[in-house]
Amino acid sequence: MDRLASFGNDVDKPSCRGCSSYLTEPYIKCAECGPSPFLLCLQCFTKGFEHKTHESDHKYEIMTSDFPVLEPGWTAQEEMALLEAVMDCGFGNWQDVAYQMRTKTKEECESHYMKNFINNPLFSSTLLSLRKTKDSRFAEGAIPFKPTDDPPRPTFDSVLSRDMAGYMPARADFMEEFDNYAEWDLKDIDFVDDDSDILRALKLSVVDIYHSRLKERQRRKKVIRDHGLINLRKFQMLERCYPKEVQELYDVMRRFARVVGPIEHDKFIESHALEFDLRREIRRLKEYRKAGIKSFCSAKVYERAKRLREEERRKRTMLCDVLQYIQDGRACQQWLSKQAAIDAGITPAVTTITVSATGRRSAPPLNLTGLPGTEKLDEREKELCQVVRLVPGAYLEYKQALLNECRRQGGLRLAQARALIKIDVNKTRKIYDFLIKEGYITKA
Repeated sequence: MDRLASFGNDVDKPSCRGCSSYLTEPYIKCAECGPSPFLLCLQCFTKGFEHKTHESDHKYEIMTSDFPVLEPGWTAQEEMALLEAVMDCGFGNWQDVAYQMRTKTKEECESHYMKNFINNPLFSSTLLSLRKTKDSRFAEGAIPFKPTDDPPRPTFDSVLSRDMAGYMPARADFMEEFDNYAEWDLKDIDFVDDDSDILRALKLSVVDIYHSRLKERQRRKKVIRDHGLINLRKFQMLERCYPKEVQELYDVMRRFARVVGPIEHDKFIESHALEFDLRREIRRLKEYRKAGIKSFCSAKVYERAKRLREEERRKRTMLCDVLQYIQDGRACQQWLSKQAAIDAGITPAVTTITVSATGRRSAPPLNLTGLPGTEKLDEREKELCQVVRLVPGAYLEYKQALLNECRRQGGLRLAQARALIKIDVNKTRKIYDFLIKEGYITKA
């Protein structure tokens, strides 16, 4: 009977073919049935369970990971548990790693991991060879064509030619060069013996100007070739790999690429992209620490709960938006049109609101049915929220803020209330007058 490890099956939680319960080590694997493994727990194996082509006298293997791998005292199952705990809790958080393993102390986990997975010369040489293989795939500079290579020759006005901006690799020229008509200033110049000194100096000046324009043309062409700007589509795809903030920096710093080499410019952009990733990770870890999270296991639960909260908040916002306009036919139609435009990926048009002769738009009372916090209001407060068109949750927050400020100062003035809650001044006055009338607050 062989002793085999089944690391992959532990992760998939294999079930017994006899009783369908999840298998725990050790368990039995039939050596003759296949190709899918035929697994049995010890109880079903001792009862001689048979199914279809499987018979109780088949050869079998005992599947277990209860044997040492790297050093005595550490079984294969504990090695897997250690690696999973380090991935969940983070490297260096040995207290939580030991708590998750439950079979080893903090010092044992740290010394075993450092000895066998960090300072192990076998793993170090493997990582070094992988790093050399990875580095060998990337060259430090542009790879030029060898004399035996045949560069691409796209036909004129083809798709490839347009993508390459009319570049002809075999000639290292463009169909239309920078300052393409610079030669026109020289086509009529002719040096003759009877030219005066002034005329000859003028012609030489024109030739010098033409040489400077040629140098600028060659310089621009060299920048385009060195930075790989010939294939613009490929360059744009590479740029989209960065986050939006790094793309904006890439676009701003592109003008400085001509004063540095391509490798230096790429390293500069990559370093800023790395800085952006590090800052984002630091902000995320600060958010975890502020929430009292000390392990990555808890962070996963926190992120899952955070996503659920965001989804619920979006649903409540949409519901409040619908309930706000459901009583107004024109506003409801405008809201539906806006949502249809958003779903279609079109920017919704700005709609104009008709006003009455008094200059004010008559708004219907707000329907409070189903809004959160309605059950906490009395009848007069519900009437106020309907007239002011204020959701109960916001009203309760404003009310509590005004009550706290009134207790702190012994009274409250309207100007202080307006400075405390940043909403429409008319709504603030109505809330303030209502709280004064009901005796919740007093005037200062």
